[in-house]
Amino acid sequence: MDLAREHGLSTQAVRNYEHDGVLPAARRTPSGYRVYTEAHAVALRAYLALVPAHGYAASADIMRAAIRGDVDGALRAIDHSHAQLLRDREVLDAVAATVEALTTAPVAARPDRPLPVGALAHRLGVTPATLRKWERAGVLVPPRDPASRQRLYRPDDVRDADLAHLLRRGGYRLDHIATVLRQVRAAEGATPLAASLDAWRQRLTARGHAMLVAAGRLADYLDLSRPGS
Repeated sequence: MDLAREHGLSTQAVRNYEHDGVLPAARRTPSGYRVYTEAHAVALRAYLALVPAHGYAASADIMRAAIRGDVDGALRAIDHSHAQLLRDREVLDAVAATVEALTTAPVAARPDRPLPVGALAHRLGVTPATLRKWERAGVLVPPRDPASRQRLYRPDDVRDADLAHLLRRGGYRLDHIATVLRQVRAAEGATPLAASLDAWRQRLTARGHAMLVAAGRLADYLDLSRPGS
C-alpha cells in the first residue's frame, strides 16, 4: 500500500489509524477492499506531523475534529498545546533564573537541624501564613513532627524556601515556582539541574518547530477537505 510505504508504516497501522478516527473513513469496493485517496495521504501526513508537536492524545483530538469539519475544535486543541508550550518556556526561564541566582548571589548558611515555621518565617522575613500558602500551592512540602504535628523544615526544605523567596521577589507565580522546585527536588539540587537546562531548551525548541511543520500539514488537509475544493 503506497499510503503506508511513504511513511514506513505497516498496512495494519494505517487501518488502525482509520479505525481510531484520525484518518477519514475509506470507501470500500464491492469485494471489501479499502480505497485510499489523496485526502487520506494528506490526512496521514498531517497526523504524523502533529504527534511530535502535540502528543498522541491531542493530535488524535485535532484530527478527529478536522475530519468531522469542526475547524474551531481543532484550532482550540492546538491553542491549548501552544499555551502549554508557553508555560513550559516560562518554567524553564524560572529554573534558569534560579540557577543563575544561586551561582552569582550568596546564600545564607542553612541550619543543621529542622526549623519550626516561625523560625523559617523570621529567616526569610515573611509571615508564617505566607509559608502555609506556599505549602498549599505545592511550593513547600515540609514533614510534620509525629508528636506535636508541627511543621518542621529540614535543610532541603529551607533550601526550597530560599529559592521560592528568591523567585517570588523576581515576580514568578506560585504555580511556576512549585514546578521549578519539583524539578530541583527531582534533580537532588539546583546544580545537577543546571546541566539539563540546555537539553530542556532544545526539546522545547524542537517542539515549537514541530508545531510549525504540523500547522502547514494540517492546513493542507483543511484546504483539501473544504467543500468545493
